[in-house]
Amino acid sequence: MNSLTRLFNRSTWKWLYIGLGIKRWLLLLGIGVLVLGLGVAYIVGSFFTASFLITSLNDLTLLVVNHPIRGVYLSIAGVLMAAIALFKLAESLNSALGEKTDLAEILYRQRARKQGPKIVAMGGGTGLSTLLRGLKEQTDRLTAIVTVADDGGSSGRLRRDLGVLPPGDFRQCIAALADSEPLMTSLFQYRFGEGSGLEGHSFGNLFIAAMAGITGNFERALLESSRVLAVRGQILPSTLQNVTLCAETRNAEPSDHRLERVAGESAITHRGRPIERVYLEPEHVPAYPGVVRAILDADLIIAGPGSLYTSVLPNLLVEDLRHALASSHARKVYICNVATQPGETDDFTVEDHFDALTQHVGKGIFSTVIANNNFYFSLPDKSNSKIVHPRGDMNPDFEMILTDLVDESMPWRHDPNKLAKEIFKWYNERKSS
Repeated sequence: MNSLTRLFNRSTWKWLYIGLGIKRWLLLLGIGVLVLGLGVAYIVGSFFTASFLITSLNDLTLLVVNHPIRGVYLSIAGVLMAAIALFKLAESLNSALGEKTDLAEILYRQRARKQGPKIVAMGGGTGLSTLLRGLKEQTDRLTAIVTVADDGGSSGRLRRDLGVLPPGDFRQCIAALADSEPLMTSLFQYRFGEGSGLEGHSFGNLFIAAMAGITGNFERALLESSRVLAVRGQILPSTLQNVTLCAETRNAEPSDHRLERVAGESAITHRGRPIERVYLEPEHVPAYPGVVRAILDADLIIAGPGSLYTSVLPNLLVEDLRHALASSHARKVYICNVATQPGETDDFTVEDHFDALTQHVGKGIFSTVIANNNFYFSLPDKSNSKIVHPRGDMNPDFEMILTDLVDESMPWRHDPNKLAKEIFKWYNERKSS
């Protein structure tokens, strides 16, 4: 009974699903066996004509009964033998790969991912890598567009010392999209805690910087690093230019309307004053060509989650990229953060996040916001963040979708699978309407 249950389970029959590239070869195998059988039958028939052998074969193939009954008998026998052979073949392949490996399931998911929508995700930092972890389970046709304005920590040091683009956000995206062994991913994310000149650096940042030196340019370094870790999709910089993120900040006193210029991504957050706008210096930098192609070819474009002013908007400040967004026919959605970013979005509501986005990219480009509505959690005592709530007033400029997006282990962040599920639900509903 147990063998029969396993024989007819859903996983076994996935070998027969459309698009796996299995059935055509099974059919060819079956035809080959049939032709081989006919050839053997002719050879055997020419040598063995003894009456007792002919009688035995006639009885075995039910030659004494009429054709329809004999056909049904042979068909049932053939189907049963083929099913048992298929099951045993799958069982042998799976056991060779490991007890917990289901080859049919792997092939089925791989085929589904290759046929998934073409998605462009824009941002940086932890927010973008969290999003990518969920999306990569649904599609392989992913493009991550990463800001190059980071100037803090290990990335900032490598940027100043070696003149490379800041590798930190790229490293996180590579680790998120990697299909390699977990040990390799952990190695890429490993950060040195001590050592002269090494303290604070992550291995992945050093790896990308070294690869840039070997290959001669940063984009080639990303490509080769992605190949080493078997990355699904592609990871691209928004621009190859050396840019500085600047902000105009307001004084905390409402009566003081003077604006102060702050230069540098890390300095903006540390200043902690209300931000009027952010911009790049130099302002008119060309977008990386692959980015424009990806946006114009995309089925779905996602901005966020991530630090609004220092991760999401820096990509959108690249003029060519913004023009490509306006020209793209893809469906576009903004993912609002679960919690506010201290020094950037203090006391922001969902609507405040969207208003800031619209102020920088213009109206009509993004018209849908997906935000969290699970507020039944508390942030760490030492956290200066607050849970982002919607104001609740109707806004005709955008559609707001509220759903549970919270990661139970780290409630100030999105759950990758919840987020991806909601994005695909929204996308499929809009695609079919």
